Amino acid sequence: MTPSTASTKYYLPEPSHWPLKGSIALFITMFGAVNWLHDSHFLGLEFGPYLFGLGILAVLYMMFGWFGTVIRENRAGLLSSKQVDHSFRWGMAWFIFSEVMFFGAFFAALFYSRLISVSVLGGDQAHYYLTHLIFWPNFQAHWPVLNNPNPAAFIAPKAVMETWGIPAINTLILLSSGGTVTIAHWALLKDRRQIMLVAQAATVVLGICFLSMQAHEYTIAYMEKGLTLASGIYGTTFFMLTGFHALHVTVGTIGLSVILYRMFKRDFSPTNHFAFEAIAWYWHFVDVVWLFLFIFVYWV
Repeated sequence: MTPSTASTKYYLPEPSHWPLKGSIALFITMFGAVNWLHDSHFLGLEFGPYLFGLGILAVLYMMFGWFGTVIRENRAGLLSSKQVDHSFRWGMAWFIFSEVMFFGAFFAALFYSRLISVSVLGGDQAHYYLTHLIFWPNFQAHWPVLNNPNPAAFIAPKAVMETWGIPAINTLILLSSGGTVTIAHWALLKDRRQIMLVAQAATVVLGICFLSMQAHEYTIAYMEKGLTLASGIYGTTFFMLTGFHALHVTVGTIGLSVILYRMFKRDFSPTNHFAFEAIAWYWHFVDVVWLFLFIFVYWV
């Protein structure tokens, strides 16, 4: 869009059905997930997995329709005013802040388990020594936990995950992808189309490589090391943190792919490309979260 065709008025869209559909889709997804985890049955049928799958399809339908509407509005020149751009930026900033709080809760659970719970159960704190002696005399306060307080309830893993194998490679992959998406942004600002497309495509490929390596690591964890969600606090925190991060990388990779398609369609210009900036912010956030994961889950 050229400056002469840009709108100077704040665009107020018509009432939309997408928020309602999105809320229903998310409710179905979470309701299905909860019943799947609890192995719930209705008329002899385990309905959790099917309800969860239906919810995911509904979420994808909502996202495709809602984002498609916004893209059409942008192509029509309705979203080009400074006020609308300001609103989009604040919206994305608050969304990323909510993601910071989301991961912060899981990191808090990790730190609480490592620094407090394990220490208490192992009797390292003097006023809890009698509790340890009576209830968990064989438990040793050591992280990662390979000897659970109640081995009969939670079978501990055979070994911990290595630091300098797949996790180190994945760290290099994500840091490289942060560089390539920055190059794509620079090329977009400079109107260097070929460099922009190559750098963006490289970012998508690196995201796929990360997910492939993560899937391979999960196979090793389950098949060789006996590390599962049910193997105690170490397995729980490991898979909750790395699993949700992998989910965010998946969403980010899909978003980057959509942006790459829109780049081919020439939807962006050096002065009108917030959709690209939004996914770039999100991708850099994913990179930073992984650095914390690498340090506190794999390394320290």
